[in-house]
Amino acid sequence: MTDKITPVLLKDILGPQALTIIADAGVSVSTRFDRASFLGAASDGLSTLSIMERVRHIADALYSALPAGYVDALEIIRAMAPQLTHGFQAVAVTEFVARYGRGDFDRSMEALTDLTRFGSAEFAIRPFLAQDTERTLTVMKQWTSSTDEHVRRLASEGSRPRLPWASRIPSLMVEPTRTASILEALKADPSAYVRKSVANHLNDIAKGRPDWLLDRLAGWSTDNPDTAWIIRHALRTLIKKGEPRALALIGAGHGASVTVRLFSIEPQLVRLGDTIAIDAELVSTSPDDQRLVVDYRVNYARAGGKTAAKVFKLRTLDLSAGKSATLGLRQAIRDFSTRRHHPGHHEVELIVNGVTMASTAFEITSDPAAA
Repeated sequence: MTDKITPVLLKDILGPQALTIIADAGVSVSTRFDRASFLGAASDGLSTLSIMERVRHIADALYSALPAGYVDALEIIRAMAPQLTHGFQAVAVTEFVARYGRGDFDRSMEALTDLTRFGSAEFAIRPFLAQDTERTLTVMKQWTSSTDEHVRRLASEGSRPRLPWASRIPSLMVEPTRTASILEALKADPSAYVRKSVANHLNDIAKGRPDWLLDRLAGWSTDNPDTAWIIRHALRTLIKKGEPRALALIGAGHGASVTVRLFSIEPQLVRLGDTIAIDAELVSTSPDDQRLVVDYRVNYARAGGKTAAKVFKLRTLDLSAGKSATLGLRQAIRDFSTRRHHPGHHEVELIVNGVTMASTAFEITSDPAAA
């Protein structure tokens, strides 16, 4: 019999072993770190908490184990960080600054620029942004000129309007101009780590202020390949929606002069866990070369006869006049924490430059003998 391997839950990254590593780091740098107090407080109730709840719980446990004064405690925290073995351990330690350092702004900002090198301080900066947005953004703008890519990334990632797992900053959701100077400063950053954050930040803005984003990006030169990369990835949500201005910014028109020679899914009857093959062939009907953004939309069956659509990227390509292109991929039909499959009819649409040009379908069955 084959043993089943249980996947590690994300929250278990901050499990008992991580607590021991954090405790060992504390006692190794200071005799004033109370190991027993930390382990007792951090272990209490840990098993029921999510990953971000554990981050906050560990930060509070650190408070019970450190000297009462913030200045002395922070000195120990900063000395502990290099000895941690996982980024999320450092995130938990950095959270101490967010929870107990808001009354000492300058010292806390200095600490975050140091701690973010070991585990991103993107979550720890959020309470400071909520408390004094303008003052914190002023410091974050200064971070964009740092020689350390981790600090530059923190300027963008920490101020994202829709940072996953983080608290929302209402003023940044409403008015993206407040972070515009940060994004401008990083729009040609040499680090892919930073550029990805900038693109994600801009994509956040696309979900609430698409016109603002399109106007801003229209003024950015694509001569620098790093800037061009950011623009393409920043526009991904709008491109999937077929937004004409977004398509134009990456050199594609709305709609395309092509015919669909093939669009198929095999097999068309599947069970959960199976893999489908999606294949397409496009033929140019244009006398000119054209850029094609090819996506596909799956209309997932839901309970009660409802459907929920999700657009996936297939390929972006340049198609020469009169030529054809064959595209294909394999997609596993399996459940995720963010998406569960239901038996029923699933229509799939082929989208070229924002326009649906063909459709097919597959069926998910719950009958083990049917597929």
